[in-house]
Amino acid sequence: MSSTLDIYRRLLLLQFRSQMQYRMSFLFYILNTALITTFEFGSLVLVMQRFENIGGWRLGEVAFLYSIVKAVFSLMDMIFSGFDPPYFGRNVRLGTFDQLLLRPVNITVQVLGSRFELHRLGNIILGLVIFVFAMQLTDIQWTWIKLLYLPLVFLGQICFFGGLFILGSTITFWTVDSIETVNIFTYGGSEMIAYPMHIYHQWMRLFFTFIVPAIFLNYYPALYILDKPDLFNMPPFVFFLAPIVGFISLTAASAFWRFGIKHYQSTGT
Repeated sequence: MSSTLDIYRRLLLLQFRSQMQYRMSFLFYILNTALITTFEFGSLVLVMQRFENIGGWRLGEVAFLYSIVKAVFSLMDMIFSGFDPPYFGRNVRLGTFDQLLLRPVNITVQVLGSRFELHRLGNIILGLVIFVFAMQLTDIQWTWIKLLYLPLVFLGQICFFGGLFILGSTITFWTVDSIETVNIFTYGGSEMIAYPMHIYHQWMRLFFTFIVPAIFLNYYPALYILDKPDLFNMPPFVFFLAPIVGFISLTAASAFWRFGIKHYQSTGT
């Protein structure tokens, strides 16, 4: 176990040195991603100033949802970027993945260490800034349970979306090219849960509750932390499902990944 972690640390160090060779380019890349998020959130602020609320949620409450997703999803994207389906699918198609299989190192660690997008730091930092901004606009009655639960919410989202990345990458063993449908649930899903779930059509809410349980990752934890009523009258335990949903998703995706490795036949490239 310790040797595996040491290898992963060394792979990350190589990624860091590689990306820092051109520091100005790296800084501009961070600035670019941060500016995109700034303009995106600025547009939300302008809309909220015009209409005052979205589905009964005021600016600070929506910013609370938005900031968590923006920071946590960017952190997940940085950690699991080696499993990003378009990137991973290209490696499968070109035969680069076959080279990893020839090395006497845990394949999952190699994929995780093959790419580590440090420029996501821009969105992570900006997400935290928006979170502080949200705290200024909301009167959250913090308790020890809420303080302890919030990091578990972050962890649940990282595991959930990381699991979707692994799932999408594993599918490319058979499709070779990544399928865009996966992006609906990863990037599209993260955008969706950045806003109150009750503003969407019923079929979307049902789908993202019982098929892809993303509603439990951000919306219900926010209801609990912000002390807002549940319009769907779900059982009280659903407020605390975020880490459980994330753990189950990552565990299931990891099992599918191992199945895919076992039956991988290469593209012959």
